[in-house]
Amino acid sequence: MSERVVITGMGWVTPLGSDVEGVWKRLLKGESGIGPVTHFDASTCSTNFASEVKDFRLADFVDDAPAHQMASIGTHYALAAAATAWRQSGLTDKINRRRFGVYLGSGEGQLDYTNFLAANLTGWNAEKKSVEGHRWAERALATMTAVREVEQEPNLAMSHVAAEFGCRGPSFNCMTACAASTQAIGEAFEIIRHGDADVMFAGGSHSMIHLLGMTGFMRLTAMSQRRDTPQTAARPFDQTRDGFVMGEGAGMIILESLSHAKKRGAKVLAELAGYGSTADAFRITDIQPDGRGAAGAMMQALRQAGISPRETGPDGRPPVQYISAHGTGTKENDKIETAAVKAVFGPLAPRVPFSSVKSMLGHLIQAAGAVELMTCIKAIETGIVPPTMNLKTPDPVCDLDYVPNAPRDLTAEGGVDACLSNSFGFGGQNDTIVVRRFRG
Repeated sequence: MSERVVITGMGWVTPLGSDVEGVWKRLLKGESGIGPVTHFDASTCSTNFASEVKDFRLADFVDDAPAHQMASIGTHYALAAAATAWRQSGLTDKINRRRFGVYLGSGEGQLDYTNFLAANLTGWNAEKKSVEGHRWAERALATMTAVREVEQEPNLAMSHVAAEFGCRGPSFNCMTACAASTQAIGEAFEIIRHGDADVMFAGGSHSMIHLLGMTGFMRLTAMSQRRDTPQTAARPFDQTRDGFVMGEGAGMIILESLSHAKKRGAKVLAELAGYGSTADAFRITDIQPDGRGAAGAMMQALRQAGISPRETGPDGRPPVQYISAHGTGTKENDKIETAAVKAVFGPLAPRVPFSSVKSMLGHLIQAAGAVELMTCIKAIETGIVPPTMNLKTPDPVCDLDYVPNAPRDLTAEGGVDACLSNSFGFGGQNDTIVVRRFRG
């Protein structure tokens, strides 16, 4: 018999702050974290704005911050979010560390651009039009730091979290683009469900707000170019949408087997009830046009949770009361995700609130899924679902209930009992989680 899996702690670092309650209130107010890029000089870029984390200090979260001094900023965000989740969970040092694991969806660290480019320039022989290896190496050895270069590896965030909290159980990192942290949470759920761990840190972290990271998406024409109105540039499902807005941050939750949580008297925030994962097997950057991959992930997750998507409950409501959309604000994603939700929920689809907090936070890339799952948990807790901001011009092909421009209080209708959280990544990776109100 498989274990039930519950959530007992959560933490995030976002462009709207790092306090869970404070960020939730700002999301319900429709506030935006988007503004001019300050991490590097983006003045000549076609997209010179992003959704950056502001006023962040790792020392505010982790006591022995010097041990992580050389780590990438994405790792710092992961450590901070993990520390917040740890505190909320009430876990103590008495935990069996060999039954305590980590599963993250974390991206690569940031290159040491200044010194790396300086070494390239030093090694370049203009007359021969070639790089002289010995000159490059001399400059690199004099200016670059081995530890900083190692910290570019995507698994290092997981290693820092494991070391900080003494996690000696199953440890993994996946790098499935925008679906990574949802996949990490889903796979951690399966590890506990199968009895291979009692507790798991699960989530993701990432920062691509640097020259290389943003340039790649600009070349793909995937990012909004509304330089004059950056705060309203993220427009999921709006007819005038022209791409996503880059964000950064981290989201971490603590998953526990229900038996472990009960034994220590933990407060349960919600139950993770289902996980689905599929591949489009189509193209590297394009989504399967009919949305079959996305629909398949949703159906798998709902099936595992025991939810029939086209059957109403005894109260006449849809079986899911909120869908956290992947909702990037690209023409392709929003249209196809809408079609996939219709394919799954059929005639009930227009009755399910379906919103994208990327309209306020930007796209946190590999951290997006974890942060968006946390908004589902808050929706279950409060009975309020967050809005899709900047949705002013309806798109005829996006015709579902996207909770436009204002939150919706569902408490009078019975609140929120079950949510879907969708994440779809480059390469055709589709992952969905079902989270629901915990009933012992």
